[in-house]
Order: sequence, then structure tokens, then C-alpha cells
Amino acid sequence: MEQPLPKSWSIHTRPEIIAKYEILERVGSGAYSDVYRARRLSDDLTVALKEVHDYQSAFREIEALQMLQNCPNIVVLHEYFWREDEDAVLVLEFLRTDLSAVIRDAKKKEGGVGVGEIKRWMLQILCGVDACHRNMIVHRDLKPGNLLVSDDGVLKLADFGQAKILMEPGFDGVNDNLPIEQNMGYQENVTPPLDVVPDAHNLSDRGFNKEDTNREEYLRQLAELKAKRHAVDEIDKETITNDEYSSCLATGTISDIDDDPLKSSYSYEAEEGGDDRNGALTSCVGTRWFRAPELLYGSTDYGLEVDLWSLGCIFSELLTLEPLFPGISDIDQLGRIINVLGNLTEEVWPSCSKLPDYKIISFAKIENPIGLEACLPNRSPDEISIVKRLVCYNPATRATAMELLNDKYFDEEPLPLPVSELHVPLTKNGHDEDSPGGWNDYDDMGSDSDFGDFGHYKVETTGSGFSIQFS
Repeated sequence: MEQPLPKSWSIHTRPEIIAKYEILERVGSGAYSDVYRARRLSDDLTVALKEVHDYQSAFREIEALQMLQNCPNIVVLHEYFWREDEDAVLVLEFLRTDLSAVIRDAKKKEGGVGVGEIKRWMLQILCGVDACHRNMIVHRDLKPGNLLVSDDGVLKLADFGQAKILMEPGFDGVNDNLPIEQNMGYQENVTPPLDVVPDAHNLSDRGFNKEDTNREEYLRQLAELKAKRHAVDEIDKETITNDEYSSCLATGTISDIDDDPLKSSYSYEAEEGGDDRNGALTSCVGTRWFRAPELLYGSTDYGLEVDLWSLGCIFSELLTLEPLFPGISDIDQLGRIINVLGNLTEEVWPSCSKLPDYKIISFAKIENPIGLEACLPNRSPDEISIVKRLVCYNPATRATAMELLNDKYFDEEPLPLPVSELHVPLTKNGHDEDSPGGWNDYDDMGSDSDFGDFGHYKVETTGSGFSIQFS
């Protein structure tokens, strides 16, 4: 009698996949997935096969990409394979390079990236983010390495493994991780619900009609979402006494960490975090350099605005070809932000003191923060203004993607270049973009603690735990 095939963890041994695709080479690898370049046998189309080793990441990515079908600046999901006891394999369009390669390539050229080219890259990024946010999808890991670029210059948001759908019909916040139908029934010609996907044929050059949802309606919907999520969180708090994801930083109680709070390591190296099984959000998401301050302070009550902070960091890097806040640890990341923007206080962000780690970690007063202008030398006032409207402490004051698509900056000379005239690098760098804190020229310097690289600190015990002040 023939023995059944063992449970396979390799894409090469799955008959349903190799019957349709020829796997050519592995092009990327990380803690949660492996990506292969492949050829579709039916028509010779080159595709990317993404084998996702984490159930929740696979669920998120499939769900988000199904909702975002036909959005011109979102990577295309052709189909997926997922069955019991197997990793999910997503069949995605193959895009050879990414925005981080564009930036690296520009650093080698005299003159860097021209203003018209910068504007076109920005517009494409904004179109992709606007599509996500109109569907109440927060990406949570926006960075140049996740902005893929086609050979003809089209930029597309990718890697939705950390994405979260904040609100949808029937959303109740507690059944968020129920299994989706595990079959191969999703094909590229499936028509998504009309109420969640914009009509691609009616998209303007910037990706939306200016007469669409205005700011007041957007903010009203966002306020309703926050109220709904807060109500769910309050229920969760009554049933969950210890949420292991409540903070990315140095939180704890004296009983948790004995007498010395620095005996434990508070740096975390897994940049992809999972949300609570009851649907609560986690602050352990995103890549450190692009992580909003509310996440660094442990917030689990955030929204689309965390993507907007990341956008500001990306735009700044496009303008200067250098990362804005290249922190080597979470504490160093906060310190760099504070040195530029000044201390985080109720004056600049009302209610910031309610952030989980706000009273645990404090910094010496910065009398003269350098300001974003100093980080953007030789850039125009309009360019600096766009970054400042995104890189600001109070999430409620960050400009939405929709607002920025209407900004006069994109209507003034030099105008955005046509997509066909964008410079696209031949290949992307082989370095693993997802290595925590190790993007470009930085790594975690072998530190086991978030505190080791930041300088002097003072630890004081409090009634409920401890507080750490950095100077």
C-alpha cells in the first residue's frame, strides 16, 4: 500500500503548485516567508511565489490583497494555495526592484533624484496608501523595501503580512482571526465587492477623484472607528489580564523582573508582531526606522495614522537619500525623534501621557531641538512642509494621503515626470531588507539591550513598576 506523502514545508514538493508553476530561484527570505521567482506554465508569465510560514501573516495578506484588487499601486495577488497542515503560498505579480534600490542607485549619481521624479514616486506611494486607507486597511510596515517597482516604473505597495483591516461590514473586533476558506478558489478574475474597491477605470492620474470623500467625512468615519475599537478594547481588558503584546518597550513590574530591571533585554528583534487573538492591536509592528512614536511608546489604540508617519520618513529619505531616524534600538529611535521634534508633551499632543510607556520612559528636556528643516537641507519650503505635516507627534494632525494628493506641490513646476521616464535600477540589493534595525548601513551592533547604545540613564522604582530616564 502506498504511503501518504509527509507533511510538506517545502514549496518544491507540493504537487498542486508544481503542476502549474516552474520554480526558478529563491529571490528573498525572512523569518516569516520565502519568495521565489517562478514561471506560470499556462502562459509563461513570470510570477513571485511567496511561501508564508506564519498563519496570521498569510491570513492578513490574502485578506488585504483581495480587498485591494484592481488598485493600480497595490501588488497583484493572482491566486493562492492553502490547505490544512501546509504553509500558504501566494502567487503575486513579480516586480524586480523596489524604492530602496532607487534610493541606493541615486546616491551613486551626481544630482541624486530630480524633483519631477521625486514627485512621481511620491504620487504613486500616496495612491497606494490612499487605496488602503479608503478600505480602512492600515499597512503597518511601510518602508522603501516594501514599495516594489516594475520595469516600466510603476510603484506598488507590497508585503501586507502585518496589515490590519480596522473596520468592515460586520466587524466586531473579536473574531478577527477566524480561518478564511482554505481552498484554491481565489483567482485573479474574481470581482471584489464594489463597496470596498475603487473603480480602477475612474482613477485620475493621482488615483482618485478630488470630489470624493472630504476630510470631514473621513475624520467622522475615523472617529466612529476609534469609538468602536475602544469599546471592544474595554471588553478585552476585562477578560485579558496580561497582554504580552501591550508594549514593545521596557514595561514590567518589580515582581516580573526581580530587583534589577536591566537584567532583562527589552530590545525585540522580531519586527513582525502578532495582534492579540481577541482582535486587539499590538504596538510591535513595522520596521523601527519608520515606526510612529505612539508605537514606540507602546500604544495599542492606534489607527491609519501610523502609516502616515512612515510616509513622512519615506518622503524625507527620497529627498535626502538618507534615513530620517536610523535608530539602532527602540530607545535610540525615540531619542533621535525627540532631538529633532523636541520632547513629547501634552502641549504638542494632548493625552499623550496616556500612552502605556509614557510614564515609564522619559528623556531630559531638549531646549533646542534641531527641527525637521535641519534634516532636509537644500529642500524647498513646500517639500519641508509635506514632511512636517506627516512627521508630527499628534496623530490627529497628520495629513491624510488624500489631502497630500491634492497638495499644490504636485501642480507646480517642475511637474511630476511621466511614469515611463522614471529611472528604474536593474536589480535590488541582495541584503535582507527585513532584518530588524539592519537596513542600509545600520544594525543592532550586537546589543542585547535597548539601553546599551543610548548613553546615561537613571532607573527609579515606582508604586507599580519602574521608570527610566535618559539623558
